[in-house]
Amino acid sequence: MHHDAHIFLQALATVLCVAAVTSILFQRLRQPVVLGYIIAGLIMGPHVPIPLVADPGIVQTLSELGVILLMFSLGLEFSLRKLLAVGPTASITAAIQCSLMIWLGFVVGRAFGWTAKESIFTGAIIAISSTTIIAKAFDEQGIKGKLREIVVGILIVEDLIAILLMATLTAVSTGSGLSAGQLTLTIGRLALFLVGLVVVGLFVIPRTVRAVHRLKRPETMLVTSVGICFAIALLAQSFGYSVALGAFLAGSLVAESGEEQEIEHLVQPVRDMFAAIFFVSVGMLIDPGLIAQHWLAVLVLTLVVILGKLVGVSLGVFLTGNGTRTAVQSGLSLAQIGEFSFIIAGLGLSLNATGDFIYPVAVAVSAITTLTTPFLIKASGPVANFVDAKLPKPLQTFAALYGSWVEEMRKAPPRQTAGTKIRGKVRLLLLDAALIAAIIIGTSIFLKRITTELEARSGLGAAVVHPLVIGLAAMLATPFCVGVVRQARSLGTLLSETAFPAAAGRLDRAAAPRRALVVTLQLASVLAVGAPLVAITQPFVPGFLGAALLLVLLAALGVGFWRSATNLQGHVRAGSQVIVEALRAQSRVKPEAHEPHGNSLGTLHAILPGLGEPTPVRLEASSPAVGRTLAQLNLRGMTGATVLAIRRGEDKVVVPTADEQLQAGDVLALAGTHEAIDSARAVLSGTPPPEHPEHSVPA
Repeated sequence: MHHDAHIFLQALATVLCVAAVTSILFQRLRQPVVLGYIIAGLIMGPHVPIPLVADPGIVQTLSELGVILLMFSLGLEFSLRKLLAVGPTASITAAIQCSLMIWLGFVVGRAFGWTAKESIFTGAIIAISSTTIIAKAFDEQGIKGKLREIVVGILIVEDLIAILLMATLTAVSTGSGLSAGQLTLTIGRLALFLVGLVVVGLFVIPRTVRAVHRLKRPETMLVTSVGICFAIALLAQSFGYSVALGAFLAGSLVAESGEEQEIEHLVQPVRDMFAAIFFVSVGMLIDPGLIAQHWLAVLVLTLVVILGKLVGVSLGVFLTGNGTRTAVQSGLSLAQIGEFSFIIAGLGLSLNATGDFIYPVAVAVSAITTLTTPFLIKASGPVANFVDAKLPKPLQTFAALYGSWVEEMRKAPPRQTAGTKIRGKVRLLLLDAALIAAIIIGTSIFLKRITTELEARSGLGAAVVHPLVIGLAAMLATPFCVGVVRQARSLGTLLSETAFPAAAGRLDRAAAPRRALVVTLQLASVLAVGAPLVAITQPFVPGFLGAALLLVLLAALGVGFWRSATNLQGHVRAGSQVIVEALRAQSRVKPEAHEPHGNSLGTLHAILPGLGEPTPVRLEASSPAVGRTLAQLNLRGMTGATVLAIRRGEDKVVVPTADEQLQAGDVLALAGTHEAIDSARAVLSGTPPPEHPEHSVPA
């Protein structure tokens, strides 16, 4: 026992001392401290000939404590109400992103000549981002607000997807297969656990925390909170789920007590110490020799992780109504893999489904993307500005207005009939996709048996029967493919009419924005259903047939989208002329920062639907925007708000160009979401931005 205690103390002392030195060094170099911790782990790891080796088992155990406490702190920031608020964005984005990454991982694995099972595991390994790494990087860079809420919501959904992936991979690897009944049972058990824990926890935990808080003893509050954290983490583990998920839920339940800020302050020092040990443990796993041996696979998968997650996450976040800046920042923030990747890679080894090389490749990709994450997050602001600046003008206008349309849909008064119809369309859409998957997988599994049976009965050769069976399967699936497109169109029409009700018996001024919204929602629905469908069926489809068909369909919808965006540009130009005349008619316009949105131009909201609530903002002589062009100011890229028109004395500027120089006394008509306009006001006045800006990352 004395010897074990000595080894434990030696490992802990080595880790903390080396981590302290590297963290101080990296702070002096103005680099992320996380990188210092990883370098410390590399120095102490068994793969570098430096006599500072710490026991990997002890370090790994201590690092688990860091994960639990970090996830608990993250949960304290996100009560259940906040999670529900970002639920639709997180769910759709996670589904698109994970599906894309699973498909890309499978394709890369097959390109390297790996087996089908190894390729499936590769896709699962690169699909799940690291909550721990992102949480630490966000804390270091002080990122709060909307961006943090969206990213954390996506991460939580990804963790749930990872649980389902592990159940699916276990069933497939053991040869038992995964029936619809087994999958339903797995999802049902997970849902039952989450609902049961939340319901019971809401009755017990907030009351307990408030009772302890009344004692006015900080140490008692700390012990109680951490005890709740580890108890629920242990409960989650006993049900076969991750301790990280349990710890996060514990934090969310404790946050419902209203004392989360005090508890977060108490837990922070302990959390930071064990979180440092977690990153040291990641560094200890880095084996330079194995990275050199499999360098090409590591390089390709690293690029796939960064680019694939950037595209998948950005698309999902944007299509759910967030601005271009938030979408790009979310994509770059999630461009890494972490702890769940190790678990999935280890599962493949334990089931003999993968070769020995998969685990070190996963560790190497995780280590490299961990190193790049702080830099990608820091660079996300300039990258978002670059993307916005390079978009064609119709797409810039669409991107600026789309968020306000989604905002209109969310705040539209609920109607029983509309809600019932929308739910019905969603069910039919999912049913069509499920039937397509069943036909493809069933045909692939039973193709040989069906072909043999038909050959025996018909007397025809395999060269005739084989393509005949595939053709019949394709004919059987075609009506359901058409059904997906039709249901997506119908769903888009229903949703868009909640934002822009159709005008009866008079000129329909909302036709252009409604058409653009319908096409966009149709494209989003097809992508949200088609991406998981391609990921699920890829192992059963030869080549890239499924992905090619989806790309062709998206390209066809993209043509319609481009036409609607071009028409929208004309609608905005015509509307801008009306706005200029409205501004001219105003003798004095004095909008203040606290003025209700659209107060001065409120009547235009009904006359010009689709332009949000045009809001006038006057530039004072002290404004930092005076003397700068719109391109230099980059207002749309920074905030998501767009300048529809400018009134300058008796002159007028309609849909100003990027080279338009702003002057004192200009009245700018801004369009966008309420959040975007608040942020734009702050930029134009030089005041601090609101607490929940879209541009949470410094540019």
